[in-house]
Amino acid sequence: MDRKVRVVQYGTGKMAVYTMRYVIEKGGEIVGALDINPNVIGKDIGDIIGGEKRGVTVSDAKDAESLLKELKPDIVIVTTMSLLKDIEDAFLLCARLGINAISTCEEAFFPFNSNPTLTNEIDRLAKENGCTITGSGYQDVYWGELISSIAGSTQKITKIKGSSSYNVEDYGIALARAHGAGLTLEEFDEQVASADRVPEEERQKVINAGEYAPSYMWNVNGWLCSKLGLTPISQTQECVPQTYKEDIESSTLGMTVKAGMATGMSAVVTTKTKEGITLETQCIGKVYSKEDYDKNEWTIEGEPNTTIVVSRPNTVELTCATVVNRIPDVINGKPGYVSTDKLDELKYLVKPMNEYVIE
Repeated sequence: MDRKVRVVQYGTGKMAVYTMRYVIEKGGEIVGALDINPNVIGKDIGDIIGGEKRGVTVSDAKDAESLLKELKPDIVIVTTMSLLKDIEDAFLLCARLGINAISTCEEAFFPFNSNPTLTNEIDRLAKENGCTITGSGYQDVYWGELISSIAGSTQKITKIKGSSSYNVEDYGIALARAHGAGLTLEEFDEQVASADRVPEEERQKVINAGEYAPSYMWNVNGWLCSKLGLTPISQTQECVPQTYKEDIESSTLGMTVKAGMATGMSAVVTTKTKEGITLETQCIGKVYSKEDYDKNEWTIEGEPNTTIVVSRPNTVELTCATVVNRIPDVINGKPGYVSTDKLDELKYLVKPMNEYVIE
């Protein structure tokens, strides 16, 4: 491509501070921004990123269709919510207008196994209108490509075990609430944990209706099975509240999480496959105490056993850099809802991103 990649930022919260700056630093151009927050609508994106004015103001998300039709961006970055149904309007609009889109929405990473009805509708529209829709972020590498690469160096695999922790304070209120942060243990059991205590047939009905609330590893296990060529035969999820012995202040929730209340949750997803390989993965998202820090640990059991640990990763920055580095892959991708296991291997953009786009 002999011009800058034109990008619209959908959602201008904590993650967008990085994605917009990274796009500019990688040679792209932010041509528009959208949000529902009246406190940011009308602001120059430079006031959000920090630094000089950029001459692009944040528009009201209710005007998204007219703005996208006017600007005709090459891609939209969606950094708002964590469930596919929460970004449904943005993805369906992009698919209908034939505009590529990528999101940090965790379920969007591999929504085929958690909300197939909506995913198939987005896929149909994207194929009809010639654009690519996908989800990416930290999990793309640290729960995905890194694990598949280790698997490629292994003679025999019997189990893949993973565990990753992150501070919900870094990602905004929607994610914190999705993890049950700030709930009493009784509220957590009723609102979060109870959803997993249902027969598999009942769970599948909820999934088909688009009402399932998967933990992040639910979609990651689906991605890994797809990437590795495994055939899932069963998958279960258990969400357990996390607590702390002292009160913790949460700026994201705007409250004090009292000692003994849920600071977040641990979600364990177990997937059994036709090939005999079991995936047992856990994500721990909570309001951190002073002792907590991000950690990513994966073990592949078999011949040989291999464990890799990433301590104190800068999860937010890594998420945003991954999304921005993925932009050429999405623009070059086949039309439809295409999870990143079907895109090119993620690469560092040495040159401006437009030089990686095939016209």
